[in-house]
Amino acid sequence: MKLTKYVSALALASMLAFTSCTTDSFDQDEDLSVVKLVEAPSPKTIELEILDLINDYRLNLGLTPLKHHTTVKSIAFTHTDYMVEVNNVSHDNFYQRKNSLQVYESAVNVSENVGYGYSSAQAVVNAWINSDDHRANIEGDFTDFDISAEQNADGRWYFTNIFMKR
Repeated sequence: MKLTKYVSALALASMLAFTSCTTDSFDQDEDLSVVKLVEAPSPKTIELEILDLINDYRLNLGLTPLKHHTTVKSIAFTHTDYMVEVNNVSHDNFYQRKNSLQVYESAVNVSENVGYGYSSAQAVVNAWINSDDHRANIEGDFTDFDISAEQNADGRWYFTNIFMKR
């Protein structure tokens, strides 16, 4: 019986970690500082493929394609770099990234998808499309997006895909 409760609690905690990134409301304890903009590396082939796959998916649904955005790329890169450094896929510090895009780019809506371990653009995009919350971000009312994909020392990919509406 205890194992069942533990597994249920663990499943609920996992779901909350991935859906917390889509909220637009701020709690009093949220960090409203901004992320320092850095020069992100040149786009990698896998990143360009992901962006194309997402825009193709949106076009097939009759949605407008999203524009690549260098500030979004910079902020996504800082988070992917962080995930590689701590060896954990997460939405840690999401509100700093969101606040940064509100301050730097007058964003009115920001959301993100993260991923880990997928070896191809198609695999990570398929995983996001097969998840209700991640698919909602892909299909959302956004104008701009970008992605950062970085490999850890073992060659495994970490992904941060940020969506923004201005």
